Amino acid sequence: MILAIDLGTKLGWALHDATSELTISGTEHLKVDRYSGGGMRYLRFKKWLSEVHAGMPVKEIVFEEVRRHSGNDAAHVYGGLLAVLTAFGEEHSIPYQGVPVGKIKKYWTGTGNANKDLMMLEARKRGHAPGDDNEADALAMLYGRIEGKF
Repeated sequence: MILAIDLGTKLGWALHDATSELTISGTEHLKVDRYSGGGMRYLRFKKWLSEVHAGMPVKEIVFEEVRRHSGNDAAHVYGGLLAVLTAFGEEHSIPYQGVPVGKIKKYWTGTGNANKDLMMLEARKRGHAPGDDNEADALAMLYGRIEGKF
């Protein structure tokens, strides 16, 4: 089982089971309200990872490696989610690998600076109906990993 994740408050994910050739994907919303503590987003992410792993044991994780963020808050959220993800991988002996954004876009669309619409269009061409660009990004990572591009 390969799990691909686009880390963020609207977390895109895709799973592939090589045995059955089953691929599923979606978006997990990790937004917290003003009454939640600062760590709730990360606890919810850890719970989600645990539930996914319990249901379909994950053997490998690929995630979008972002090196520059548009704002301070986005950078902090990404760093926290990355810490939870890598700790989860270590705890469960699951190898994980980051893939740079440009490399994902180049593989999926042929251009390293593809916009969100182009990423979603390519997912649709491959038979998926992504709910948003985060899910499309996760699908792109998943296909790239399956095809040995990352």
